[in-house]
Amino acid sequence: MTIKEVEEQTGLTRSNIRFYEKEKLIEPSRNDKNGYRDYSEKDIENIKKIAYLRTLEISIEDIRNIISDKVSLKEIIEKQAAAIQTQIEGLNRAKTMCERMLESGNVSFDELQVERYVEDLETYWDDNKPVFKLDSVSFLYIWGSLITWAVITALCLIIGMLSYMKLPLEIPVQWDGGIATSVVDKNFIFVYPLACICIRILLRPVIYVRFLMNYLNGELITEYLSNYLCFIMLSVEVFTVLFVYGLIKSVVTVLLVDTVVLIGILIAGITKISLARSPMLKK
Repeated sequence: MTIKEVEEQTGLTRSNIRFYEKEKLIEPSRNDKNGYRDYSEKDIENIKKIAYLRTLEISIEDIRNIISDKVSLKEIIEKQAAAIQTQIEGLNRAKTMCERMLESGNVSFDELQVERYVEDLETYWDDNKPVFKLDSVSFLYIWGSLITWAVITALCLIIGMLSYMKLPLEIPVQWDGGIATSVVDKNFIFVYPLACICIRILLRPVIYVRFLMNYLNGELITEYLSNYLCFIMLSVEVFTVLFVYGLIKSVVTVLLVDTVVLIGILIAGITKISLARSPMLKK
């Protein structure tokens, strides 16, 4: 069966089908005569099952584990149902509070009296700890923002413009033991801001598809990694300028510090977000 026939039978797009194949969720055989993919009826059913589970917001990684029998479908469904139920309960509580405020007729900030809607303030704060945990990682969202990318890119451009006239005709792009092993024309200094633009426009969509489909915090991780790569560009550019003037010798140290610090921030932030999203059964 051709991919066109698969599209017709499943109602899914070719890109979705190819993606599932790329992720090794389906493995169609090859036609011996022409080498084209030959999808079986079982492939059709599996594609529909995978697509259905995706509509339940089950990650590609979980689906892969189900197919490989590392975990049962029942376990994953139970986990997903519990997570959704927690979200529903939280939304229902918030909806009820909003309705009570609207019924009171006093919805201005100046006239708002929290104690009028909350009997036990301390318990209420405790019940809503997940919200405050998300507030505590707002720095992570800031790091992954478009504004942060724009600032990093602008800094790359500004540093290039300010240093250009004072740079020698050739600048190093490779180093070994504190010695430049490869040099290029000094105009290369403007490649760094250009690289930031390429990362945002060309590389970011690729990262986005990979992480969004596989991980709960895929969008956040995508933005974080994109800006992290741009930050690496900024760090290398700064190192190049400092190396030319003999102020620093090892780029490895710079990149290592960047990596350790930024990955540490990411891990801390993702951990807090995961805790904030966990079922509130220990109230």
